[in-house]
Amino acid sequence: MMTELSRRLRAVAEMVTPGKRVADVGTDHAYVPIFLVESGVTPSAIAMDIHQGPLKRARDHIQKCGLEDRIKTRLSDGLKNLKSEEADSMIAAGMGGGLIIKILSESAETAERLDELILQPQSEIAKVRQYLNDSGWRIEREDMVLEDGKFYPLMRVVRGAPESYLPEELEFGKRLLEMRHPILRQYLEREIRICGEILGSLPAADSGRIQARREEMEQKIEKITRLLAE
Repeated sequence: MMTELSRRLRAVAEMVTPGKRVADVGTDHAYVPIFLVESGVTPSAIAMDIHQGPLKRARDHIQKCGLEDRIKTRLSDGLKNLKSEEADSMIAAGMGGGLIIKILSESAETAERLDELILQPQSEIAKVRQYLNDSGWRIEREDMVLEDGKFYPLMRVVRGAPESYLPEELEFGKRLLEMRHPILRQYLEREIRICGEILGSLPAADSGRIQARREEMEQKIEKITRLLAE
């Protein structure tokens, strides 16, 4: 029976270009590599993790599915133990943006040999987009999913010339804004509500700090409202 994925992980799997060999960094249970091999999207995969515990869970799950000949497990700090020409596509999902930048910067030569990166940063997303743009990567496709009340942006990245980014495009996603993504719209509407709640909770005292916070929230509401109207 085909491995079932959550909405978030299914969106990650759908970003992988068919035929690419995958290196899944921070694989945990190896759900995505197993799904990709079972569905015929990828011919082989390497499930990688920095900790033995998650790697054992991945190995057990791979053996249960009878895929030991097509999915290898490897203890690795990011891409450091990935050998040359072993993979075409890297997945880094469910980790902080700072960690994704660290993985790519510490193994830049290895990363440059890959055809694509499938990334799902959970924080510092604008920094990830800026790092990619400054490092010879181009965000080719973006998506966003909503699962259990949490928003997950994700992207497929290929080598390419830098693009011009507005601050809001780094923050919310150039491709997502261009396609007027419906989940991004929900996210932006939620951001307006949160800013409104913060404004309503600020004390009436007119200190410099409170006034600066009030102006920050008002400017953010104005910016997002403009984006929603475009």
